[in-house]
Amino acid sequence: MSHKSFHLPDLGEGLPDATIVEWFVKEGDSIGLDEPLVSMETAKAVVEVPSPVSGKVVRLAGKAGDVIATGAVLAVFEPDPSRPQRAEGQDTGHHHGAPARTAEAAETATGTAMADAGEGDAGTVVGAMQSSDAVLSERAVAVGGVKAMPAVRALARKLGVDLARVRATGPDGTVSLADVKQAAADPSCLLPSAAAEPAGDAAGRPAAAAPPQRTAVSASGRPMRTRPPGAEAGLASGQPEQLKGVRRNMARVMADAHSKVVPTTLVDDADLHAWIGKQDITARLVRAIVAGCKAVPALNAWFDGQALAVTRHPHVDVGIAVDTEDGLFVPALRNADMLDARGIRAGIERLRAQVADRSIPASELTGYTISLSNFGMFAGRYATPVVVPPCVAIVGAGRLSHDVVAVMGGIEVHRRLPLSLTFDHRAATGGEAARFLRAVLDDLELPQ
Repeated sequence: MSHKSFHLPDLGEGLPDATIVEWFVKEGDSIGLDEPLVSMETAKAVVEVPSPVSGKVVRLAGKAGDVIATGAVLAVFEPDPSRPQRAEGQDTGHHHGAPARTAEAAETATGTAMADAGEGDAGTVVGAMQSSDAVLSERAVAVGGVKAMPAVRALARKLGVDLARVRATGPDGTVSLADVKQAAADPSCLLPSAAAEPAGDAAGRPAAAAPPQRTAVSASGRPMRTRPPGAEAGLASGQPEQLKGVRRNMARVMADAHSKVVPTTLVDDADLHAWIGKQDITARLVRAIVAGCKAVPALNAWFDGQALAVTRHPHVDVGIAVDTEDGLFVPALRNADMLDARGIRAGIERLRAQVADRSIPASELTGYTISLSNFGMFAGRYATPVVVPPCVAIVGAGRLSHDVVAVMGGIEVHRRLPLSLTFDHRAATGGEAARFLRAVLDDLELPQ
């Protein structure tokens, strides 16, 4: 029986690789066409990849946590001719082939030799859809009697939570992200395990020995390097750890920005002494950025360094930096120039919620015209935020402070907001940047 190899498809806008989160099958299992095969984590989402054939799983490329290059072999199948198969005419729009160099790199990364000689190629067709967007929709999958979305399974694995013991509160008995977070925060909420294991297992083997006690000295009495109590396995181990998912993409994006942009940073403080009542600082920041973009369109733009061309935008889409444990996301708040304070707040809350549960569409993480980093929510007054091409500028907001300010006839204590503006000096002049910052300050200093 001939074998068919399945290559990892592009799971979203040219991403070079993805990380295996969980296999839904094992080698030797039988699987049907379009049944869940594996969940993969990309820089933008955790997505489920369905099987492209019906048949027997012969080989799987790697284990959970391994990084697989786009276009490299993901699995090998032995098709079952008696079961439904995809017609050749349906294999459209997803073929990457399997370049030798890519395959070799993937084999090196996973330590698995997946020779393709004499095997057919199932291409990179995902599901029965004609568009690669087919793999970007998540659905709850029942594995081991537990129904959960791929992103939920990824979070449970990361937090060390046994999904089989989590109380499901989602629709149709689905375990939600909130359920996993609650179980991680309060282990008493976990369901009892199926059966408590005695000192020895059913086969009569003795229980595993307890791990050695942590000590600051070796057996010879010499000081030794040790880990802090409570440190999880793999953390603070002093060993290299391969970046995956969002952090892997963040490293690439930051390195690319550093190599292309000519950054210059201006800093100043917005005096909020005239503000009336309590106001939404982030909404005011977005409104002020819109005012700056209207006053100086040169900073609400994209710059093409290869063609030396500038695209100035008539609308303002603000990229809102969102910090997560997985890494940095920058979703786009669309048409910010048309939103009032309530609309801005609602949009930001929606984006943050979608980032938190990893349901945000890939299209919402690109295409912003200028960006905002509100790092002052945590600490820091000034910074040198990174401009990510093709954008020309980014505004950073520092930590609010009460400063002594000289006024006519004496001194006063005013609340002030530190601002940092980084711009690409290839696309904008220092004067344009300074006028932009002045417009932002002027808007922020209005009473309301």
